Amino acid sequence: MEDFAGRPGAALVVGGNGGIGTRVAALLAARGSRVVVTHRRTPADGVASYPLDLGAGDAAAQADAVVAAVLAEHGALHTLVHAAGPHVPMVHLGRVSAADMATQLHDDAGGFFTVVRAALTALRESRGCVVAVTTAATSRFPKRDGLSSAPKAAVEAMVRALAVEEGRYGVRVNAVGPGMLTDGMAARLIGSGELSDEALEITRRNIPLGRFGSADDVAEAVCFLASDRAGFVSGQKLDVDGGYGC
Repeated sequence: MEDFAGRPGAALVVGGNGGIGTRVAALLAARGSRVVVTHRRTPADGVASYPLDLGAGDAAAQADAVVAAVLAEHGALHTLVHAAGPHVPMVHLGRVSAADMATQLHDDAGGFFTVVRAALTALRESRGCVVAVTTAATSRFPKRDGLSSAPKAAVEAMVRALAVEEGRYGVRVNAVGPGMLTDGMAARLIGSGELSDEALEITRRNIPLGRFGSADDVAEAVCFLASDRAGFVSGQKLDVDGGYGC
């Protein structure tokens, strides 16, 4: 399967050294795309990786510089995947401070807008696409997930708005909502002890398929939405959650 072999330019995966971003970048490359990724602290292995801290005061300038570097190296940008996201603790909204919520909204929702704004002209020229990795929790809310899901709901609202506004340029914009995974953020929550064995079993019982997914499952959905096979799909969200949102 060579979905991207004929595409001019490259794909940019923001957060391409994370649990999900790494697998997205690898699958895009396996299907014929040149790939560039960003990292916040540690560069990704085996692929061109540029620093980008979406929480920094100069995040917009950093994002502009990354896009400029991609264009200088590859000539065009055909796909932008936003898979960035720091660890978000699970906590009841009543215990979240206003400052913490403001920071998360700034880094998550604001960060998505920052990278899309930087890439938009290039995506218009290539009639390219954007895929945002959000969460299945905006469809069915699990307790203590508001600090993560509320900002990602804002991202999904922007996905729909951008799809409406940018369709005239041939730009498609979609989202993928991961459910509970064995890697990525879910793995960090398990490893940190924020999810007990009892909570994990309850979560598993709430998933019709009776198991957790993987970052590869999410990467498949992202690459499908980025490919010409989804050429008439825009403004949509595809949950990869084993049926949790049913």
